[in-house]
Amino acid sequence: MDGFNLNGFVTDERVTLAIAMALNVIYAIVIFAVALTVAGWARRRVEGFARRHPRVDATLFGFLGNVVKYTIMVMALIFVLSRFGIQTASLVAVIGAAGLAIGLALQGTLSNLAAGVMLVMFRPFRVGDYIEAGGQAGSVREISLFYTEMASYDGLQIIMPNSDIWSSAIKNYTTNPTRMMDLTIGVSYGSDLQIAQEVLERIAHSDPRALQDPAPFVKVKELGASSVDFVFRVWANRADWWALKCDLTRRIKEEFDAAGVDIPFPTQTLVYDPAKPEDGPRPLLVD
Repeated sequence: MDGFNLNGFVTDERVTLAIAMALNVIYAIVIFAVALTVAGWARRRVEGFARRHPRVDATLFGFLGNVVKYTIMVMALIFVLSRFGIQTASLVAVIGAAGLAIGLALQGTLSNLAAGVMLVMFRPFRVGDYIEAGGQAGSVREISLFYTEMASYDGLQIIMPNSDIWSSAIKNYTTNPTRMMDLTIGVSYGSDLQIAQEVLERIAHSDPRALQDPAPFVKVKELGASSVDFVFRVWANRADWWALKCDLTRRIKEEFDAAGVDIPFPTQTLVYDPAKPEDGPRPLLVD
């Protein structure tokens, strides 16, 4: 043991540990600096997408930007802790368990959030479109983080959770520039079918709002219980559709009357049994 300097050995070990600790601190500072830079860049990219697309909900992309930022920072923290020799497996397990618990507690809310993300990504409708989804119909006013706001045709405000919209069939009445009206017109069995068809074809071709390409379609559809039913199909520009439908319906009634074509309506036929006249007539059959 001669010549062994215990104090010098301890001092050298402390210096080595101090240098290692200093290097780890520098490493941690560099990692956090890089993580902050990358997180800020990623957040700006996500939020910039919303600014480039004004009709996209900026609130949603602001939230997603924060999610990206803090995810990167948490990953950087885990790397730094592992550098200092701290076991991160248990930390990751705790974070995962906490995330699972929060997810279960906020299942409905997270479902709406996920549906909101899908609505923004796939864009089945935009603000201003008239849609029907989840049993509701109206003009879209706002697509927010968790819900979509619509206005019904009679001025009512409709707030629908995004999950209800995404999980149902969505009808968008605004996407296509043209729309077909499909009417079933019934005439009585005693009416002249040729005259009825000529009247319908004249109406379909005479209104300038009715498009001729695709051409109007008028044919006998089926023999109903009390009427012969025609199918009456006309295409129109989306802006003209409602007014044209109302006007054509009125013209069909007026021109049928002028041409002597009857539109049947429900009737009842009573058949009486005269077997016991003292009791008065009794109905046997009601149609």
